[in-house]
Amino acid sequence: MKLKEKSKILDKESIDKALKRMAHEIIEATKTHDDTVLIGIKNRGAYIAERLADHMEAISKSRPPVGALDITLYRDDLTQVSEQPVVHATEITFDIENKRIVLVDDVLFTGRTIRCALDALIDFGRPRLIQLAVLVDRGHRELPIRADYVGKNIPTNVNEVVEVRLSESDGKDEVVLCEKAD
Repeated sequence: MKLKEKSKILDKESIDKALKRMAHEIIEATKTHDDTVLIGIKNRGAYIAERLADHMEAISKSRPPVGALDITLYRDDLTQVSEQPVVHATEITFDIENKRIVLVDDVLFTGRTIRCALDALIDFGRPRLIQLAVLVDRGHRELPIRADYVGKNIPTNVNEVVEVRLSESDGKDEVVLCEKAD
């Protein structure tokens, strides 16, 4: 699918500012975040989770454990994504039992990715609470899922695509609104 860039929604500075605000909100949501862990959905959600943990550490002098979750085998559209999907390692090196998990992703759209992530998380144990943090919420939910922490709400058309580009994977930090080109 070819995409045509329409506009830049967030630049590097705006992304960092949104993540700092979200880190404050996560810390303020509880008296102590000793039982809080961040788990990012691979790939960009994992990078965002690391950045949130860095901001939380700068604010509170305490860094929550960070993990990365691969949901490839939990997807309900696996056959539509690729004939040979690439499965990455899930990296959760801590116990999630009775923890407050902040699940982190880059874009919240239909909610299907988050549903898959919830299924995958439950295979690792029973957390006390699961909250959702996303850099961008673009609407168009198909499932009853909402984010607890949002960097930016971006109203979109279903024919548009929100691309999050991060230096760790794309060489630069920006969020761009694109449209599908024929």
